[in-house]
Amino acid sequence: MGLLRIMMAPKFQLLAVMAFGVAMLFIENQIQKLEESRAKLERTIARHEVAQVEQRHNEDVGRELAPLSEKDDMVIIYNRVPKTASTSFTNIAYDLCAKNGFHVLHINTTKNNPVMSLQDQVRFVRNVTSWREMKPGFYHGHVAYLDFSKFGVKGKPLYINVVRDPIERLVSYYYFLRFGDDYRPGLRRRKQGDKKTFDECVSSGGSDCAPEKLWLQIPFFCGHHSECWNVGSRWALEQAKYNLVNEYLLVGVTEELEDFIMILEAAVPRFFKGATDLYRTGKKSHLRKTTEKKPPTKETIAKLQQSNIWKIENEFYEFALEQFQFVRAHAVREKDGELYILAQSFFYEKIYPKVN
Repeated sequence: MGLLRIMMAPKFQLLAVMAFGVAMLFIENQIQKLEESRAKLERTIARHEVAQVEQRHNEDVGRELAPLSEKDDMVIIYNRVPKTASTSFTNIAYDLCAKNGFHVLHINTTKNNPVMSLQDQVRFVRNVTSWREMKPGFYHGHVAYLDFSKFGVKGKPLYINVVRDPIERLVSYYYFLRFGDDYRPGLRRRKQGDKKTFDECVSSGGSDCAPEKLWLQIPFFCGHHSECWNVGSRWALEQAKYNLVNEYLLVGVTEELEDFIMILEAAVPRFFKGATDLYRTGKKSHLRKTTEKKPPTKETIAKLQQSNIWKIENEFYEFALEQFQFVRAHAVREKDGELYILAQSFFYEKIYPKVN
């Protein structure tokens, strides 16, 4: 029996070693599987973390580059004609910009040149359309109309403007160059010291009151075409009319500035909410009046009206006045001596398919 036990011991030892080896292989296999599972889990966690980072990044980018709302993506350009109450109206925009949450920017051109070079046109269009920090924006300056569509941009600004009786505008400009206004009374003007009246200027054939000086409102509306600045051009007149009707949201007249402001407030409250009350009840510190201005005599007016240039400029003014009065007739009513805006006069019905 002892010999048998001695002979069995190596077998048990061999079996034990084999069992141990199998156990080790099993354990190693399990460890390997655990390692693979751990690696797979780590890869899953890593992918999840990367996805979270990318999501946060996309959300951040989305917040930075998300399209502006329609009301905040709006840009208005007021390419103001000199001496048409443009400063008075612009100061209303400055008074309202902080309250209504928009930006006002003055387009200051070298030597007040209303015609931009082609490269400046490209720069200006790019600035206006892509300068997100300045939206919503109200741009104003003595610049000619610029057609944004020719530059391949998607959005177009809203154009507005004001025109004035051509002779009254020229008279105002004539005295402004000599005496300034009550807005900046201490500023020395280019013709300061010249005491000649407008009547005397016309009578003596002076250059500052020549009919050619009437040619301004048409080219401002006509734009950057060379023919626009060809004094007396009927092509420029027709182009100016076309742009006024098709490219401008609203064109008012100096003589009816309050009505212009009231309609703008109703149409674009994002910018002009409160403008009518400000104009009516404020101290009107924004209003600007040319100093020492003397009305011209009937003889002076008659002499200027003999000019073909006046006839063309006046035709444009009358056209603009007719268009404005048409808009006003469908937007404003008068009651007890007060003007008020008409309420919305349309609604929707018979809407299909029906929504549960």
